[in-house]
Amino acid sequence: MSRPVTIYAEMTPNPNTMKFVADHMLVNPGDVVEFLSALDAKGNSTLAEALFNFPFVTRIFITQNFVTVYKNNLVEWSDISLELREFIREWLSVNEEPVQNIPELEILETVSESKQKTTTNIAPVINTEMDQKIVDLINEYIQPAVEQDGGAIHFQSFDTDSGQVTVILKGSCSGCPSSTATLKGGVENLLKTHIPEITEVVALNG
Repeated sequence: MSRPVTIYAEMTPNPNTMKFVADHMLVNPGDVVEFLSALDAKGNSTLAEALFNFPFVTRIFITQNFVTVYKNNLVEWSDISLELREFIREWLSVNEEPVQNIPELEILETVSESKQKTTTNIAPVINTEMDQKIVDLINEYIQPAVEQDGGAIHFQSFDTDSGQVTVILKGSCSGCPSSTATLKGGVENLLKTHIPEITEVVALNG
């Protein structure tokens, strides 16, 4: 039995991604999941599996009430956005659960020489009150704005010796040409203002 679903498409700062927003929550609050391939999605998200059947889809990011879709450079959004929007709308109208399983957190492995190795979820290192303070600042002031652009930002670690904060960018923020400027101009400045011990913020693409 189908149900009425409304979907609208929204451009993001990343020219290779588009955000498809539903009129209801797709995952539980706080859940974030990103699939880098159809193999990653298998057994975890039937919606992501279905979207990977489109030959131009390269990555899927799902959180709250939206899906961010990555495309390759062989097509333009003007040619595919309506098709994708309608596909997602129809899929959600007959399927209640787009994500069946949130992949387990993984400890970040050493990045290979090709710089292509990524993990779906990377476990943060929260050992101190300072770590928790940084997490709280990100969640309160930064994450809502990043989600508006179809992405997510997560705390990974804080090096007390160097003052360096490492974060993980997902969704539209991962690989976005403007993400470095946003990271330095926005995230880094905000965290430095609240916590003088911080010297810089660097990002891993999740």
